[in-house]
Amino acid sequence: MHRYFIKTPWIVKKCFPRYTWNLPATGNEIYLTFDDGPHPTITPWVLDQLAEYGAKATFFCIGDNVVKYPDTYRRIITEGHSVGNHTQNHFNGWKVPSARYIDNIREAATHIHSSLFRPPYGRIKQAHLPPINQLFNGQAQVIMWDVLSADFDQAFTPEQCLQNVLKHTTPGSVIVFHDSEKAYKNLSYALPKALQHFKEKGFVFKKIEAAYGPGPV
Repeated sequence: MHRYFIKTPWIVKKCFPRYTWNLPATGNEIYLTFDDGPHPTITPWVLDQLAEYGAKATFFCIGDNVVKYPDTYRRIITEGHSVGNHTQNHFNGWKVPSARYIDNIREAATHIHSSLFRPPYGRIKQAHLPPINQLFNGQAQVIMWDVLSADFDQAFTPEQCLQNVLKHTTPGSVIVFHDSEKAYKNLSYALPKALQHFKEKGFVFKKIEAAYGPGPV
């Protein structure tokens, strides 16, 4: 049994209102997000899929991967997607000392210029918010999610990951996929079918707008 929510309950969102769980919808907008990249082959595949459907998305990047694969990172930006800080080394905010956690976010910020931040595993302490906001020039946007595909979890089949997304997505949903080797088996099946499904249903795939971002590359 997995120990996380596929659909974030309303009570969780209410208890933590300073985090962004979903976005106001004026129509059929939904927000695809991808964590843990950039990856030298999987991220370009994701970008190709998005381009085929005219979709924009938001990539929460690990600073160390940005350093390793700068061309892939530049392509994300050049093709008009948003990027966000996902720490330098995928640190768990519940397990490392707070000062070290903030320093790791700061290091990633030297490579990822964005007001968007997503804590790995969604694990962050309330005490982290003031220093993170200060680090992000008072404009930090902590982005969580409304729907988790669970593509990273080998206990789920590719079809189950697809159904996780199709069943729970509504206008304004922030949806999590992973552009990582661990997730690729499930991602490679679920993402194209999700894109096709929502496109046919009249949904629009939008990126999360940052208060500030990298600008043109």
